[in-house]
Amino acid sequence: MITNEEFITLRRAVLDRRFARMNAPQRQAVFHTEGPLLILAGAGSGKTTVLVNRIANLVRYGSAYHSDAMPASISAPMEQMLRDCAAGLCDTDATLDALLAVDPCPAWRILAITFTNKAAGELKERLKRMLGEQGDEVAASTFHSFCARLLRREAEYLGYSRHFTIYDTDDSRRLMKLCMKERGIEEKMIGHKAILGEISRAKDTLTTCEEYAATYANGADIRLRKVAKAYVLYQKKLREADAMDFDDLLVRTLELFADHPPVLDSYRQRFRYVHVDEYQDTNDIQEEIFCALRKKTDNAFFVGDIKQSIYRFRLAEPALFADRYVRSKPFTGVETGEVRLSLNRNFRSRPEVLE
Repeated sequence: MITNEEFITLRRAVLDRRFARMNAPQRQAVFHTEGPLLILAGAGSGKTTVLVNRIANLVRYGSAYHSDAMPASISAPMEQMLRDCAAGLCDTDATLDALLAVDPCPAWRILAITFTNKAAGELKERLKRMLGEQGDEVAASTFHSFCARLLRREAEYLGYSRHFTIYDTDDSRRLMKLCMKERGIEEKMIGHKAILGEISRAKDTLTTCEEYAATYANGADIRLRKVAKAYVLYQKKLREADAMDFDDLLVRTLELFADHPPVLDSYRQRFRYVHVDEYQDTNDIQEEIFCALRKKTDNAFFVGDIKQSIYRFRLAEPALFADRYVRSKPFTGVETGEVRLSLNRNFRSRPEVLE
């Protein structure tokens, strides 16, 4: 009969084989399932591979790799299959996977946020290849897509219908031109694109139209006075049309969380694991949404690289990543409770480029 110690050794051997294509730091990230994990991932270092495999491990095996738990009973055929898999003589099947698993996480309780639709699509496709239909259940999307889906369910708490309209760039420009006409703002003084850009920056810093008007409506800068008037009317017309623009998706989500704690708590309860890719391109409002969701759990996963920040024009704040990784205490996971890893091997570039 197999002993507890032998079972644990064999289980780890099987899992090591399942994820053998990754190097040691990548596997460490995959098997880290409890507590916050922050990864500095250089260019071409396989961060998406780590993210996909980590989610696959959570769904299939949970915290099995570091667990000392053992099933109450194991049949002789399953014991032999376990030994054969550990020796590399066969692959696991669904029955053995279930035997090895310890507290696996349902796919629908995992959130994975990235920054572009292309990256989100690639993440979903790779998860589906690894997990089959369960891959579709992982909430993998951009920040804006995640917030849009959430608001479709909860918008009535904010006075919108669930069928609210999301204005694209052209819609916002048409509405702003109308606002400018009503407020007597000439395009040659300040263009509609410039006004929308300033409003977007205000929303990214959580400055409401009322707060913006209180600051600038009677100020010395005539252009900002015009923006203040346009901003107030623009938001009024959006509300009347049961509409939100792209920035409002984030603003309203955070407003929902702040004003309706039971709603926020329901999402905290749902998402057992929260992942954010390209963390160096997070701005203040995105960071607040992320932190609100993770308050109920410490199972937060951040991955990024300050040198690869490309969204500063959208007020991305690489310092958020730097404060967590570069300026925090050395990697121990003891003082802060946050484990930090570095992926510094480039698998993508040719030797000439690396040199």
